[in-house]
Amino acid sequence: MSGASQLKAKVRDLPNKPGVYLMRDQLGRVIYVGKARSLRKRVSQYFHPSRAMRWDPKTRALIDSIADFETFVVRSEPEALLLEGKLIKEYKPRYNAMFKDDKRFLMVKINLNETYPRFKFARLKKDDGARYFGPFAHAGSVRQVMQWIRKKYGVLVQGTGAPKEKDLKYSTYLVPVPLAEMPHEEYLRRVDLACEFLEGRNKEAIEQLEEAMRNAAEAMKFEMAAGFRDVINSLREIGRAAHERKFARDFAPNLVPQQEMEELQCVLGLSRLPQHVEGFDISNISGTLSVASAVCFRDGRPHKEHYRHYRIRTVEGSDDFASMAEVVGRRYARVRAEGGALPDLVMVDGGKGQLMAALRALWKLEIRDLPVIGLAKQMEEIHVPDQTLPIRLPRNSPALHLIQRLRDEAHRFANAYHQKLRKRRVQESVLDEFPGLGDKRKLALLQHFGSIQRLRDASAEAIANVPGIGPKMAAALQEFLANR
Repeated sequence: MSGASQLKAKVRDLPNKPGVYLMRDQLGRVIYVGKARSLRKRVSQYFHPSRAMRWDPKTRALIDSIADFETFVVRSEPEALLLEGKLIKEYKPRYNAMFKDDKRFLMVKINLNETYPRFKFARLKKDDGARYFGPFAHAGSVRQVMQWIRKKYGVLVQGTGAPKEKDLKYSTYLVPVPLAEMPHEEYLRRVDLACEFLEGRNKEAIEQLEEAMRNAAEAMKFEMAAGFRDVINSLREIGRAAHERKFARDFAPNLVPQQEMEELQCVLGLSRLPQHVEGFDISNISGTLSVASAVCFRDGRPHKEHYRHYRIRTVEGSDDFASMAEVVGRRYARVRAEGGALPDLVMVDGGKGQLMAALRALWKLEIRDLPVIGLAKQMEEIHVPDQTLPIRLPRNSPALHLIQRLRDEAHRFANAYHQKLRKRRVQESVLDEFPGLGDKRKLALLQHFGSIQRLRDASAEAIANVPGIGPKMAAALQEFLANR
């Protein structure tokens, strides 16, 4: 059977369901990503001879390059739209004109650490401690619903700081109290209700949104009604996805990790099942406060007793390769010195450069039989030693899922440590503003009390007992910190 015949036969087996399809060339590269209401109908159009005369040059070139295709079935068209955008950004296919700029789907974020948390819009999810909702496929609809949320719950949207005069008129939910006079606990309760709504868990509020949709339709405001409809669908998808993630996390059967480990052993050609796997990640911002994480999985699940984080000591600036070499070397020098067991597999976050840096660190320790791989973020490619081309596994591969979880956990743990150090540095910087306090005295205070908060709580007598401080400076420092 010819290649074209094989593709047509493959099309006939496609379901009549919504989804996303990926077209690949002879080298296996993704050259086009598209969405469909019906995968069978849409994909079959690419192989229909009667349509050939109507193809433009670009489409003809695309179809001539197709050697295979892959499909993903989803539950709805909005979900297909979101997945299409995500895959286009991931693969950057040659023939996709849309989504090639840096525009991302709109999300809603809120930082619950603020005194008066505000709901804001974002297109990029950051490790900034904020809570994110979305992404939502229709930006205009989300903006419209955020105005509805502001009036419904009396919460703040956009801006910064405490409520301003213009915000007061939006306090209409449950307790008609102006924001400026509202107890702080009441405002935070409203924020919680709004968060539940954005997660699709506030059934009553969604029903009211549906009523608003029907009212708009009856008033012949069809565009507004469609906007409400799209946001309702997005909220339901988000709520269902959150439930499914929780179900998978809490109730996944033991069989799944076993399958993941067995497939990973087969893919990498390992001599034994990778029951003990360790992963590494580097975190820094513009070369400052470089840190690293080492996380451990046992039988496919996090083993947090063996998690470790590191401050990078020997590397100046932003050099992920050298940082990776340092932390891998430190980790396994310690393991060997303590007589501990080496893992069955090591994964580093990154491509060939990070992989080779880790290997060189192990070779210096005369450890040469420890399997090491690198997982590159952009294409989710697995880099292995002595192999020019990386391994690309299907997105539904159990082996890929295992090392993605390991990589994500290493990334989370490194970022959490980095954020902790940044907060500590910001807090400690207040001492730089106190006149006459040099680096030695500042270090002595921090070593004695352990943190700025403990220093704030200390008496003047306790501060004066620190070498180099004395009663006069202690009293002045105590007053200084009380006013900050």
